[in-house]
Amino acid sequence: MYEYQAVTARPVASVRAGGGADGPASSSPLSALLPGGRIRPGTAVSAGGDMPLLLALAAEASTEAVGWAAVGLPQMGALAAEAAGLDLAGGIRIDDPGRQWAQVLATVAEAVPVVLVGPLGAVPDRIARRLAAVLRRSGTVLLAAGPWQGAEARLRVVSARWEGVGDGHGLLHGRRVRVAAAGRGAGAAPRYGEMWLPGPDGAVAPLSQEGDATNTPAPAAATGAGRERRPVLRVVG
Repeated sequence: MYEYQAVTARPVASVRAGGGADGPASSSPLSALLPGGRIRPGTAVSAGGDMPLLLALAAEASTEAVGWAAVGLPQMGALAAEAAGLDLAGGIRIDDPGRQWAQVLATVAEAVPVVLVGPLGAVPDRIARRLAAVLRRSGTVLLAAGPWQGAEARLRVVSARWEGVGDGHGLLHGRRVRVAAAGRGAGAAPRYGEMWLPGPDGAVAPLSQEGDATNTPAPAAATGAGRERRPVLRVVG
């Protein structure tokens, strides 16, 4: 990952070169919960305080993008971010943006196409409008760990359970979750989807390769590629 000062000293084009957050709808199970099946450039999305969901959204947004930043997220693990699908070599990490966090966010949003934001406190209307203008101008996607005023989509994990552990020992196959999503205007009605988050390899995965889990409860014993991969999480102690 790059140091903040080093990146801001570069020309913006050198960090953004190679792609953007725009593109067609993806095949990720999260895409069915997003407006238009993708995260639109220049918009904000909130993850409801769930770190695996935030990382999965970041991987979704950075599929065709080069460069991302995490601001105010000291608890974000590098291994978890990499397993979710983020390229660590293209990342900027600013664990403590200080009191001038709004200025830091605005600067970073001009430099990279995807920005993850931790719980930095209440966002005043004036600052929210200013940051929204920066996002629209730059085409950057802002992914907030918590609530974010003006978010185009608000996602949250409403239920979750880890699976794969037997009677006190064994391997964790993944975390099965139910995600609720709501938007603005016509998209305000909540939608629901079930998925592995994270799956056996650390990334978001469908419950089954057959069918769509969105709005449809899946069988308790999930099958498909998600179960066939080698688990990477082990319960110890």
